[in-house]
Parts: sequence; C-alpha cells; structure tokens
Amino acid sequence: MNPVKKTFQYGRSTVTLETGRIARQAHGAVLVTMDDTVVLCTVVAKKELKPGQDFFPLAVFYQEKTYAVGKIPGGFFKREGRPTEKETLTSRLIDRPIRPLFPKGFMNEVQVICTVLSTDRNHDPDIAAMLGTSAALCIAGVPFNGPLGAARVGFDEEKGYFLNPTVEELANSELNMVVAGTEKAVLMVESEAKELLEDEMLGAVLYGHQEMQVAIKAIEELTAEAGKPKWDWQPPAENTPLKEAVAQGFEAKVGEAYRVTDKMARQDALSALKAEAVEQLAGEEEGKFDADEVKGAFAALEKRVVRSRVVKGEPRIDGRDQKTVRPLNIEVGSLPKTHGSSIFTRGETQAIVIATLGTLRDAQLIESLEGERKDRFMLHYNFPPYCVGEAGFMGGPKRREIGHGRLARRSIEAMLPSSEDFPYTIRVVSEITESNGSSSMASVCGSSLALMDAGVPMKAPVAGIAMGLVKDADGFAVLTDILGDEDHLGDMDFKVAGSAAGVTALQMDIKIEGINEEIMEVALQQANEARLHILQQMNDVIAQ
Repeated sequence: MNPVKKTFQYGRSTVTLETGRIARQAHGAVLVTMDDTVVLCTVVAKKELKPGQDFFPLAVFYQEKTYAVGKIPGGFFKREGRPTEKETLTSRLIDRPIRPLFPKGFMNEVQVICTVLSTDRNHDPDIAAMLGTSAALCIAGVPFNGPLGAARVGFDEEKGYFLNPTVEELANSELNMVVAGTEKAVLMVESEAKELLEDEMLGAVLYGHQEMQVAIKAIEELTAEAGKPKWDWQPPAENTPLKEAVAQGFEAKVGEAYRVTDKMARQDALSALKAEAVEQLAGEEEGKFDADEVKGAFAALEKRVVRSRVVKGEPRIDGRDQKTVRPLNIEVGSLPKTHGSSIFTRGETQAIVIATLGTLRDAQLIESLEGERKDRFMLHYNFPPYCVGEAGFMGGPKRREIGHGRLARRSIEAMLPSSEDFPYTIRVVSEITESNGSSSMASVCGSSLALMDAGVPMKAPVAGIAMGLVKDADGFAVLTDILGDEDHLGDMDFKVAGSAAGVTALQMDIKIEGINEEIMEVALQQANEARLHILQQMNDVIAQ
C-alpha cells in the first residue's frame, strides 16, 4: 500500500495525517504530525464475536515515551512503567467520544493504542491522539459512525476564543476546553475555567465544534483514498416474540418497582422481577428463550419504562420533578484530629471529605514530557465497593476514580489562593461512603467545605451538579441532579461546577450520536439554578 497523506492548518499548527507507511499490519494506523509532535494511533478489531459476549469491549491505551523529548526514564529500571495519571486521563479522553459512535449491538473486541513518538512541548499531544484515533477507526473499516473531530479552545477578554493554544498561552487563558464531535453534533466536552459565564462556556463549545470541521473533512478525504472495505456487519435482529412476552408479563410490575424511592429496596425488587422473568421465559423446551436474552430484554424494558415517563413529564424515580435538587445535609468539622473535614449528603449520595495542609516541601513532584514540576494541590477520590452495597476488589485507584478526582480538582483549583498568599501544600481526599449518582459533584461541594474548615482562604465557595438527558422522537427532557439509574438509562452526563459568579469546570459525555445547542443551553440554565441553590445552603452552614 502506498502512503497517503492529508495536511491541513489547525489554528497556528500544521497537521498531517499519514497512513500506509507505519504499522501496516494493524487494521487501521495513522501517524499524526502536529508541528513537531508525532503520535502513532493504531486500531485492531476482532471480526469474530466472543460467544456469550453481552457488552462492548473497547480498550483505549494512550502512552507517552520519554524518548519523545530526548530523555531517559528515571528510577532503577530505566524504562516506562505503569500508566501515569496523565496517560490514564488522556486514554479516557479518547475513549469517551468514540464509544457512542459504535453502532448499538456491536460487541466485537476493539483495541486502540496511541503512542507519543515525539513532542515539541508546545502542545499537549492529546488532540493529535484523538484525531489519529478517529482517522484510524475510519480507515480500518470497522462499524463506526465517524469521523470524529477534536479541538482545544482557549479564551481571554482581549482575543476572545482561540484554537489549539500553546502550553504558554493556556497558562494565561481563562479557559482550557477540549471539545469532540461529529460533523453535525457535539459528543464530549472536558474543561476548566476561571468563573466564566454560561453563555461564554456555550460559545466555546460551539466555536470548537465549528473549527474542528476542517479536521473532519481531512479524515473523510483520507478514508476515501486509503480506507479498507467496510465490514459486512448487521446488528442482531430484535427478538420480537421475547420483547412482547417480557412486556406483557412484566411492564406493569417494572413500572411499580420504579416507584420505589429507596435505591436498595428498588434494586431488590427489580432483581426479584428479573429472576422471575428468567424462570418463566428461559429454558430448553420449545417456546422458551435463552436466559441471557431474557435478561437483555428485561433491561431494555426497564429503559423504556423509565425514559417514557421522563419524556411525558411524569414524576421521576424518587418522585421529584425535572428541576428539583435532592435534600441536602451538610456537616463541617466532624473529624476532630483532621485539619478540615466535611460530610456532604445529597439524597443517597454521600462524601466524607478531608483537607490536610503541609509545607511547600510536601508538594508532589511530577515528571512528565513537559519536564519536572511541583504540584502543591492534590485531590484524591476514592470509591470503595461498600458505597453501592457491594463486596469488591480493593486496590489502587481505577481509571474512573482518577478521572473523577481530576474533575473535582479542576472545579476547585481556580478558587484557591496563590502560593504567594498561602504558601502551603494542600491535599484533599474524598471518600465516597454512599453513591446514587453524581458522587464527583458531591466531592466538589465537600472539598470546598473541607478547605474552608481547614482555614484555606478560598476566593469563593464552589458547588457542582450533574444533569441528565432523555431524548427521543417526541422531544427531550433535561434532568437536574440525576440518580444513578437516570445516568445509566439516560443519554447524557453533564456536570457543571462553579461559584456564584461563574463556571469553573464543565464535563459532558453523550451516549447518543450528539446533542444540539438548544439542549446544552437548557442544561446550563438548569445547572446554574441548581448550583446557586446548593451554594446558598453551603453558605448557611459556613455562616454558623
């Protein structure tokens, strides 16, 4: 195969997508060059479905090699070890927008590996990795509804929005936002900001989506020239007799179970109904169905019942309307020997958050491709299995815990005093002791309270809220302060954190093929109302 290249201008950077020269045995391989940053992105997918597979096994690995900046790894072994926090976060950043673009029912194993081969330290390689992954998936021929574009957006009062800022520009920017989406819709947002207004955040999302169209066009051209034949894949046919049998026997019962407001009691009721469905409908004899298929049909029924209620405007699972925040219970200073502590409870989600202060010598030393730096603010999030009533493996932090901790940190960081005004190292730990949705946002609220309890002179208190979405042909409904079930059965997880003056962090993940400006506008407005409500209750406790 002859190499194929496509080059385009992206902000002030020149980007080249190349395939056919490197990693030719991978199903899709694209070498992305952005100025002097070079990232190799590969895709391999299994054509055979593993027997009994009931989920989509997508694995994304982003890895940074120290040779990319002419360095030899430190330590005794002198080679790269376990993934760094940066590598884990970037792996998640790539995974989140590509996952909803695989068609429903596709459960073949797919592995994406992105390797940073060279970097100029002026740009974070994450955008190059996201573009390369999108291109590699498109040319691999796997069922994928791409291409996907990605862009980093900065903002300041003088220049307005600007595309793909350098590391130096980001240090002075009021916004650091990564937007990913298809030609028609936005799929993911990850951002931190210095108290920007909702309109400014929405404008940044729309600006990023508009600017990424040039990258999407280049990937389409590359695919047209170098793409492999599309897989002859068809979604599994719907088992209509099974769907009807499950609906006839259990729709009313599932509806009743979803009126039980207590999470654990509701789960017990649904588990009993599922077992009853399997017992009635599964078996070897004629007219019976496979047990796994019955479980799948039961899960689909649950989803239909909950979603149809929401779109009709009926009361939610716990009886709330679409805009109400769950009851709050806030305590500070509960742990006598800690520097600062809080217990933040919102409905059935609870976080115990502890703040500890140290000298600047306690700052964490970070070694990365950008060089060595000291980090004086750490925020760690722990999600033990007991918080959802389960017994599970206890070990180091998982990808999700690292990601949630970073989101909470982004939410708080802009409100911390400078090291000149407050020359201390700060460590915050959020222990999730109960979870029924939005534990990362409970961590934001609890962290703000614990820091103030420890005497940290924050610029302003910070609160966070998680919004959800149910969208179908009849319309859409945006939900404030979503439960775990609403997150699982809905179409969006939209988290907004900030002070009374503006937004400090925004994270959005979509499970469908994108959303439009109207939905984002409604979500931001409802989130603002909820955030101000929570801040008022936090301020009342602080005042005491």
